[in-house]
Amino acid sequence: MSSLEFNGNEIAPPPDGIQTAVRVRGVSKYFGKGEQRVAALQGVSWDVYVGQLTMIIGPSGCGKTTLLSVIAGILDADEGSVEIFGNDVTKMNDRTLTRFRAERIGFVFQQYNLLPALTSAENAAVPLVIAGWSKSRAIEKASHVLNSLGMGKKIKSMPNQLSGGQQQRVAIARALVHEPSLLVCDEPTAALDVESGRTVMNLMREAALRADRAVVVVTHDNRVFDFGDRITRMDDGHVAEVRDNVHAPAA
Repeated sequence: MSSLEFNGNEIAPPPDGIQTAVRVRGVSKYFGKGEQRVAALQGVSWDVYVGQLTMIIGPSGCGKTTLLSVIAGILDADEGSVEIFGNDVTKMNDRTLTRFRAERIGFVFQQYNLLPALTSAENAAVPLVIAGWSKSRAIEKASHVLNSLGMGKKIKSMPNQLSGGQQQRVAIARALVHEPSLLVCDEPTAALDVESGRTVMNLMREAALRADRAVVVVTHDNRVFDFGDRITRMDDGHVAEVRDNVHAPAA
């Protein structure tokens, strides 16, 4: 593993032929006021490359999920800028940001957040229905994505009829159904056994290996570190280290 960059130093340009998907510069985020104010992020500058799975690791409370949330537009940065494929999300108004997120960003959450009254296909189709697709067309597209994730026999199953790993695959299908440019995942394997966790990370890695997409995964799970192309280590609101992962599977 070769160290590439450290917080506070100039960010190295991407390797030849590699496009920058996410460009974070000088981002800070604070919670609380006055003496209770806490800096969750402190002047973070960081890049994510297209066609790669980038992992964010580090101890609890170091700012991993906060950084992910700022990138995804769930939280506003108090200072600095975030560009996603050349679009500065920190300058967007609420309406523009909501539309941009719906069209360009996919989310995979630790708790799955599946709607209990909907089938697998209906859950996976939600982003398309919100975007204005007809229900039948959205479910058809969602069923195709579920089938590609090995869930073809579970399309009509309800969430309570699925294992944890199967529920996570539905959540991944929901995140991918609108073909986002950026996929962000918060602890996607935390509640899964080893086999299910590695299956999910294989799916994440397959999703990343495209010339028009990047995948960012926050994880504590050292069992899946080898799936990342680049490993970002955070500590106390800073990016402490970014390194290539020589153990990542070949494309």
